Amino acid sequence: MLGILVSRADRASTHIGEHLLDLADWEEAEDDSRADAAGGGTVYRTDGAELREFDDLHLHLDRPADAYDDVDLLVVASKHAGETGRLLTAHHTGNFGPADHGGADFALSRACPNAHARVLDALETHAPERYDVGMECTHHGPTDVGAPSMFVEVGSSEAEWEDPDAARAVARAILDLRGVAPDSPPEDGADDDRHRRHLVGIGGGHYAPRFERVVRETDWAVGHVAADWGIEAMGDLDSPDSRAVLAAAFEQSRAAYALVDGDRPDVAAGVENAGGRVVGETWVRETDGVPLGFVDRAEDAIATVAEGLRFGDPAAGYDGDFSVVDLPRELLDEVSGIDREATRAAVAETALAFDTEHNGTRASGPVALADAADRAAIMAGLLDVLERRYDSVERDGDEVIARTQAFSPEKARTLGIPEGPAFGKLSNGQPVEVDGETIPPGAVSEERERRFPLEK
Repeated sequence: MLGILVSRADRASTHIGEHLLDLADWEEAEDDSRADAAGGGTVYRTDGAELREFDDLHLHLDRPADAYDDVDLLVVASKHAGETGRLLTAHHTGNFGPADHGGADFALSRACPNAHARVLDALETHAPERYDVGMECTHHGPTDVGAPSMFVEVGSSEAEWEDPDAARAVARAILDLRGVAPDSPPEDGADDDRHRRHLVGIGGGHYAPRFERVVRETDWAVGHVAADWGIEAMGDLDSPDSRAVLAAAFEQSRAAYALVDGDRPDVAAGVENAGGRVVGETWVRETDGVPLGFVDRAEDAIATVAEGLRFGDPAAGYDGDFSVVDLPRELLDEVSGIDREATRAAVAETALAFDTEHNGTRASGPVALADAADRAAIMAGLLDVLERRYDSVERDGDEVIARTQAFSPEKARTLGIPEGPAFGKLSNGQPVEVDGETIPPGAVSEERERRFPLEK
């Protein structure tokens, strides 16, 4: 069930609450087991959601989820304050260092990466035209919520807090979370976070456009985000407090991977000490839609994504067995020189995964195939590219023979054609006139042949 928290100490929160009550059919009930100020008193329930009000500012509440009946996800309606103009935003809570605004020092709440990704989409759908939608780093309390949670906010000044269109948009986005799980499920029935598509974000500013872009453009979700100032607040990354809070970032995000913004070897070492794996944005984008179990096996068998591994079209959703085979290097070099993009596409169309060079732009092999016989389909695609440069391409046993007619400087000299512009015209297929005689390109051409082994 979705729990919704409204703080009477926050005008934007109560304003959003008013629109929440207007947008759905709620049943009112009285909860005499808790004080009205602590979420008791009048409780509002609708299909899949329960709304409670608290007197205290939400940043300072302790285990507010305990007030709800079997809550799976708690969303706090809140204001956002800052010099950011009209903004709807969502973020997780916690303190990577000392607690200056609620919660405990070096403590993080239980994040809800999947629901967070969904609410960003919902905010984008419902936002008034003049409002931006953004994602913030982890900051302020509470840190002990009692359930996966996040703040969903309207900002950034009193004018926006009182704007009915903004409040209604946030209310709609919150209600869209009914039935949404806080976490993405682990793949293939696994029970560890290495098979869950969650990231911890590290680095960057308070607002997190890089991590937001990843959430919007891939199937990865982001849990806790430690901005640069959060890293600084941790102090010595080898200290017990810093190690503990980094480990908590993974545990409370149900994540095993960290996307680090910027070159931070000290942070990378801290992540590894905390049991996480640092991955780049290329890795995140390459693994979009590719089962993580297959990613692990392909990286073990061929190379890591950082080293050049890329995934082909058939890798989406694939987690079966595969064979690793080589491609003929000399042929690959030749067709890449003819059309690098077409060569890469010919490999990616059939291969589950393949090694590359030059920042992933040039296929180099080896390749992972669902069936070793699929190598023939890749070879056919490579030969199609080869035909763009050669007049004839034919297979002879374990070789491909490519032939073409080419300009022969020796023949041209024999006919008394001077070197210089005339050579250039003939090599480009244009006739030239020498001593009143027209010399066609065919008169100074010869057949050239190249053989390419089909094995490695």
